[in-house]
This record gives sequence, C-alpha cells and structure tokens, in this order.
Amino acid sequence: MTLYGYLKTRMGAKHVIMFEDKDFLKSINIAKWQIYVVSLIDCTFFCFSFLYKEKKFMKTDLANQIFFEILNNEKASGMDLDAYENATKEFNSRFTSINWETYYNTNPFENSALALYKWAPIADELKKFDKQIVLNSVFLKWNNVQKDFKKLVNNFTGN
Repeated sequence: MTLYGYLKTRMGAKHVIMFEDKDFLKSINIAKWQIYVVSLIDCTFFCFSFLYKEKKFMKTDLANQIFFEILNNEKASGMDLDAYENATKEFNSRFTSINWETYYNTNPFENSALALYKWAPIADELKKFDKQIVLNSVFLKWNNVQKDFKKLVNNFTGN
C-alpha cells in the first residue's frame, strides 16, 4: 500500500496514465515483490524477537520455518524469482547474526523502509527529495503493526 501511495503522490494526476504503461507496471511488480520480501523478513524477526524477550518464547527456529513456509507459498503463487532468491539469501544471512533480545526494540523495520525507497520506480533525482518522508511513512505504518501484534500476544504465555 505504501508503494502505491508513494507512486500516486509523486505522479499526481498522471498516475492513471502511468498505470496503463506495461513497462512501468513491470517495474512496479518487481518493486512490489522486493519490498514485500524485505518487509516479511523484518516482520518475522520483529515478532520472534519480541516474543523471545517479552514472552520468554525461545523457539526462534520457528521463525525460519514460518518465514520459508510463507515465502514458498508466495513463490507458488507467482512471486518474482529474483525476489525469492534475494529473500532467501537475506533471511539466512540475518538469521545467523540476529540478536533476539534486542532486535524488536532497535529500529526493526529500517530495512523495509529502505527497500521502499530503493525499489520504488521513481527517478533518483526526485527520490532524493523524498527520502525522509518515505522512511517516516513506512515507520508510521509499521508502528500500527507493532501495536496490533503486541495486543494480539498480550496474553500469550509461550506455551
């Protein structure tokens, strides 16, 4: 949603015309998958880090299992193969070095915010003016997700 909102805002009334351009739609699809997989990684690590620290749920190996189950379902549903491969590499790399005790509390969605900024199909000379606004927009969206997740697991005991 944030990608499409950013594109519409940046293009103004011309966004209707641009969304009919096949090359542009292809670039949006690539961006969508690349942003999605980084967001999925961030969200997975946030959830399991929060559960680890706040709920004493030590089964971090489930993060790996759940992430790849979601990723493989998306691949079977038509996910961009480059996005799938990038997600696999990034997840595995980050999984080996994550600090489960602190991740959820140390800007856990920075990578997904940067992914939106990087992958949005907008000219670099225009993007440079948008960086802080784009990052803040993503952080605000993730704040809502964090609050909702914390409410959902409020009574979770780790069993």
